[in-house]
Amino acid sequence: MTPLLIVFVHGYSVTNLDTYGELPLRLHSEAIAKGYEAKIENLFLGRYISFNDEVRLNDVSRAMQMAVEEQIPAGTRFICITHSTGGPVVRNWWNFFYQNQSATCPMSHLVMLAPANHGSALAQLGKTRLSRVKSWFDGVEPGQKILDWLELGSTEAWQLNTNWITNGNQHISEKGIFPFVITGQDIDRKLYDHINSYTGELGSDGVVRVASANLNNAHIKLKQEVPQFIKGKLSANTLEISEFNQAPITAMRVLTKKSHSGDDMGIMRSVKKEITNDNAEIIKTIFDCISVNNKQSYLNCCNQFLQETKNVQENSLVEVGKKVLKNTLFFHDRYSMIIFRIKDNEGHALTNFDLLLTGPKNDPNNLPSGFFADRQFNKVNQCTISYFFNYDVIMGAPAVMQNGEEVRKELPGISSLGIIIKPRPDEGFIRYLPCQLNATKELLEKALRPNATTLIEIELQRLVNTEIFRFEKPHENKVTSASFKNTKPGTSILPE
Repeated sequence: MTPLLIVFVHGYSVTNLDTYGELPLRLHSEAIAKGYEAKIENLFLGRYISFNDEVRLNDVSRAMQMAVEEQIPAGTRFICITHSTGGPVVRNWWNFFYQNQSATCPMSHLVMLAPANHGSALAQLGKTRLSRVKSWFDGVEPGQKILDWLELGSTEAWQLNTNWITNGNQHISEKGIFPFVITGQDIDRKLYDHINSYTGELGSDGVVRVASANLNNAHIKLKQEVPQFIKGKLSANTLEISEFNQAPITAMRVLTKKSHSGDDMGIMRSVKKEITNDNAEIIKTIFDCISVNNKQSYLNCCNQFLQETKNVQENSLVEVGKKVLKNTLFFHDRYSMIIFRIKDNEGHALTNFDLLLTGPKNDPNNLPSGFFADRQFNKVNQCTISYFFNYDVIMGAPAVMQNGEEVRKELPGISSLGIIIKPRPDEGFIRYLPCQLNATKELLEKALRPNATTLIEIELQRLVNTEIFRFEKPHENKVTSASFKNTKPGTSILPE
């Protein structure tokens, strides 16, 4: 078999190479047992420092390129295995140096374990609070610039992911790269932080949401209609879907009973060096990725992972939380995330708005109970807001039975989804008009998909009043000193 060169890239806040645990040793032993000639390498910590406030992801990408040039033999292609923020680090490096290059990328396979591809809800906690969350890592204060990247809805993450949605398909090939996402959806209750509920968030591994890890994403652009006067009143009521793009099918596998970190359930740290049945699922999954060697085998792997993920999520639906008096049932439904970005037709960010989702008949009261899990504004880019939804509650699911007893009734779901936007300012010299996209089955199916994220870009019409600039004639051919300080906006607006 072809020799394997495997490079590991660690996650965020890491200060010691022991973060990889015994996974590299286990993979090395398994590779030899499978007939591979395996070599394990690290991109050393000196090339990837994340806990300095001034370090940005592009800085890390440039340093990684130098590490590749210096440490990877010329003409050799390597398999990269990442954890957590290591996924975005390597994706950004590839995007920075090889996306528009005709030269073959030295990385052939990118195997991402629990990658924060769209960020983490925990990132908004801030440096000092985040450093005490055990499931995040080792209590090291994270660097602010990379932490900003990791906050849900960051501009940099948006750009990286929309780029992949638009252009990714042309790069999945023998001469390009084969990307894979492997993640868990379980919580190591021993790492649960009672002050911060995100560490026990369903639909996540305690740090990264499954939907945030997944690269099977979509991008939707909604545009407000051009304003017009109707019965003497300016109106632009309608939002319309002007653009829809879907990412190429990307291999994504959810594992059984794996969390983000920790020695017992951590997707990386729980793996032991001895070849046993323990953690056989993750080892097999990694080698399923490594064995891909052409586009068809990649598509076969995508379909295989899709079915295996379906089986895992069905079999892991009910978790029994042990308590002294009464057990608690946790339902591991599938979740979806939508990241909204609101700007006007001139590209200016809107930071003051109400965004309301509606169900059938354009009524928000027709949305099912329990569908909404979380909402988070991006602190740096306040025109961006992330919504986290229980997909199975929204789409409907059969009753859940356990030991012959119905523990959850059937979920009816809904048939359509809509959006209402109420932007501000809604009066004055510069203003915006409310608008809505009527609830439709089309939006429901395009915007919400299990275990995935959709980026929705909303473009509103910026209304500029004509009174902002006027020429005035002097009274009786004399210069007047009349003040225009208290000029009121009129009804006329500048044409688009």
